[in-house]
Amino acid sequence: MYVCMCYGVTDKAIQQAVEAHGVGNLRELREVMEIGSQCGRCISMTQDIIDATIIDESLFKEVS
Repeated sequence: MYVCMCYGVTDKAIQQAVEAHGVGNLRELREVMEIGSQCGRCISMTQDIIDATIIDESLFKEVS
């Protein structure tokens, strides 16, 4: 699904950035892609996706 309509960023793209680049917050994500600097409506959802991806990744690593 599209999270940032201004730049056409999807939830999958955000998840991939977290996994590939170790992104942990919106500031770090902005270094990898354009997001959240136009209208700002996507900021809270973007951070929620980042947080959920980090939690999923850390739980997966503990199980392995």
